[in-house]
Amino acid sequence: MSIHQFQVRTIRGEEKSLADYNNQVLLIVNTATKCGFAPQFKGLQELHDTYKDQGFSVLGFPCNQFKDQEPGNDAQVEQACQLNFGVNFPLFSKIDVNGADAHPLYKYLKSKAPGLFGSGIKWNFTKFLVDQNGQVIKRFSPTTKPQKIEAYVRKLLAKTAVHA
Repeated sequence: MSIHQFQVRTIRGEEKSLADYNNQVLLIVNTATKCGFAPQFKGLQELHDTYKDQGFSVLGFPCNQFKDQEPGNDAQVEQACQLNFGVNFPLFSKIDVNGADAHPLYKYLKSKAPGLFGSGIKWNFTKFLVDQNGQVIKRFSPTTKPQKIEAYVRKLLAKTAVHA
């Protein structure tokens, strides 16, 4: 099993298969525009811009499960991400990451990379690094800045370059 078996809804309401990201390194992040970690959008966008032509993408999944820090609808979230943070990496429809209504993708991610205190997502901006085959490689805490993940991204991208 891999993340490529999941379907998600884009922030504009279109169904998308994560199989479309086959052969790409991904950083999957639950986001919130009103969170104290929201300045990380800038670093995530820089990471996306730096490596997108080498087979890397950041995928943002807005979530309102942590102190109502993403209260808007999808259109408002998209606008806030673009206007306030300059985001153009792929964004998806708001989801739950914990609880009975957690999106199946997040159930899978948490099962493959549980956190230090169990599998639940503790806060916004928890990050999952996924390799080209859709396998979860590592989970990063909300406090881990995107710049600290860059070396991991480069290492995974280098594996592709060697096999190309």
